[in-house]
Amino acid sequence: MKVTISDVAKMAGVSTATVSHTINNTRYVSEETRERVYAAISKLGYTPDASARSFRTGKKKTIGFIVPDISNKFFATMIESVENYLAAAGYHLIIANTKEDMEREEKNIRLLTAGLVDGLLIASTMDSFERLNSLLPAGFPVVLVDRVFSEKKFSSVCVSNFQPIYRSVCRLVGKGDRRIGIIGGLPRLSTTKERISAYQQAISDCGLTPEETFIRYGDSMENSAHTCLDELMEQNCDAVIVTNGLMASESIIYLHRKGVQLARDIDLVSFVDYESDFYQLYANQIDSIVQPVDELGAAAGEEILKRVENPDAPIFEKVLTSAYRPYDVPKSWNHSDR
Repeated sequence: MKVTISDVAKMAGVSTATVSHTINNTRYVSEETRERVYAAISKLGYTPDASARSFRTGKKKTIGFIVPDISNKFFATMIESVENYLAAAGYHLIIANTKEDMEREEKNIRLLTAGLVDGLLIASTMDSFERLNSLLPAGFPVVLVDRVFSEKKFSSVCVSNFQPIYRSVCRLVGKGDRRIGIIGGLPRLSTTKERISAYQQAISDCGLTPEETFIRYGDSMENSAHTCLDELMEQNCDAVIVTNGLMASESIIYLHRKGVQLARDIDLVSFVDYESDFYQLYANQIDSIVQPVDELGAAAGEEILKRVENPDAPIFEKVLTSAYRPYDVPKSWNHSDR
């Protein structure tokens, strides 16, 4: 037979209301009474009814997280970080995968905001703020993660990569590279726009002639970097910046299979979106731009809980920074002779 709150109250010698206040911290309960209640809960093995608590408080203790690609370790790592933060606060996490499809995102937003979750984290793939905004109920707690919009209606947590990319271009030029290509993600995303802008600014400031054909776009998902790499290598690019961790790791493998030696035949700047021994194997051959993924996830979890507790709080924007890690060039290597 299932243990009820009445059984706990009887064993502890208190009312059911006192048991409820003890569990939910909704009214002062003396330390002695609290100890008796929790001792009874432990002895009886009582589990509070989450659905009943949700009905009373209006809270589901659940957050939704809409991500564009759960197979991408950047988002998988972020999900784990968010979940760890929320779990410590007694919240659960529901994941919705859009696969960079705007219609899938629309359906998931409608589903999750229809009473399933208390708040929503969104790494949006939408091409416009208007489309996203039209889907969200007024006052619903929302935090944008990684990808943002120029309109500042919702709180956001993201990473700025402008300076690391700018620095990487300058370093490549300083090493003698003159034909520097870049592979971006989907052109509509704020992350892609910022990274391409940084590249273009650095190319101009370093005195190189801008070449639009040196800018290629993948879709930020598996197998989208190969064609871009082929196109850049056909143009004799001596360096390539890959602005997405998944595409970067695929680029390294693809170049290796083609017999192209990193740092000798071509310079590569790779985004590092997650901890992996794979990147350590090439740490002395590539420049890296390391994303603070765990910190990003924890910040997202912290901010969405603040919005849930106080939906009318001022809009908050948290911008983290990535770390640029150039490798040491052996003195015997002369890049300008390539």
